[in-house]
Amino acid sequence: MLNVLIVGASGYAGAELVNYMHRHRFANIKKIFVSKNSLDIGKMFSDVHHQFTDMIHLRFESISDFNLVDQDINVVFLATDHNVSHDMVPFFLSSGCIVFDLSAAYRVRDCKIYTDYYRFIHKYKKILEKSVYGLAEWKEKEIKKASLVSVPGCYATCVQLALRPLVEEKILCSQNIPIINAISGVSGAGRKSNITNSFCQVSLQPYNIFTHRHTPEIIEHLGIPVIFIPHLGAFYRGIITTITCKLKDNIQEVDVYNIFYKFYKNKPLIRIYKKFLPSIKTVEKMPFCDIGFTIKDNYIVIVAAEDNLLKGAAAQAVQCFNIRFGFPETESIL
Repeated sequence: MLNVLIVGASGYAGAELVNYMHRHRFANIKKIFVSKNSLDIGKMFSDVHHQFTDMIHLRFESISDFNLVDQDINVVFLATDHNVSHDMVPFFLSSGCIVFDLSAAYRVRDCKIYTDYYRFIHKYKKILEKSVYGLAEWKEKEIKKASLVSVPGCYATCVQLALRPLVEEKILCSQNIPIINAISGVSGAGRKSNITNSFCQVSLQPYNIFTHRHTPEIIEHLGIPVIFIPHLGAFYRGIITTITCKLKDNIQEVDVYNIFYKFYKNKPLIRIYKKFLPSIKTVEKMPFCDIGFTIKDNYIVIVAAEDNLLKGAAAQAVQCFNIRFGFPETESIL
């Protein structure tokens, strides 16, 4: 039984993380924390997230009141802003904890990315170099030995799971850059009220073309250039991605199926579609990434979908936790 802290438990992804870990057979949530300025300090978890009424009896505490010396803590989950995680990760690592960080603070090696895309200077280059990128289906060996697992971004997870098998098998035409159109629900913007994620304001609109923070993350870890066009949709949760690529000559539909099967046949949270294409409905409140595709004239359109709060955040974090400690990979997730 591992003792766990969860910081940032009042947010949407944080709440899903609390739910997963609360029902985990090999984990015990010692405390849940929010920032020192949060209005949720002192409230019960179920008073903020009503769907867990009479299920989860935990109270939010201020992280400023926490003294690690007095705690027997094995694992810390950080469902926090990148600025907060940037400063907290060194503290928890130095205290002997295994850390799973859901922010972007330790996802990419190039420190310049943090200056250009996140507007802060990364101060912990040595820790950054040792961070393991937690794309669970592709980094199992590294995760098993990690002290710090940086859980990928929601868009980056969906895109990489769809593209990486084809990149690994080198069947994409190198002269054509994959074009990625991805649509996310408004929960991706977080729980804090904002005019940009109000359902009265949201239509269906692209944003941050060429400048979205997940673009360099995708490029660094996928190893190829891409054009990433994110959209905000007027729905609560989920991501659906369509990726257009050109294949090398003589690549058939069966070849692509076989490639996906080769890499994902033993991966329980990846579902490959043959007769249909994925949709938001197939993944909403589910921990899967669903992948389908269609081919015509050497062009392939891959469709991938996931719940941004689950496979794009909390479910993948718990999946990494299970891999790290040798538990069944889907423990508490399925």
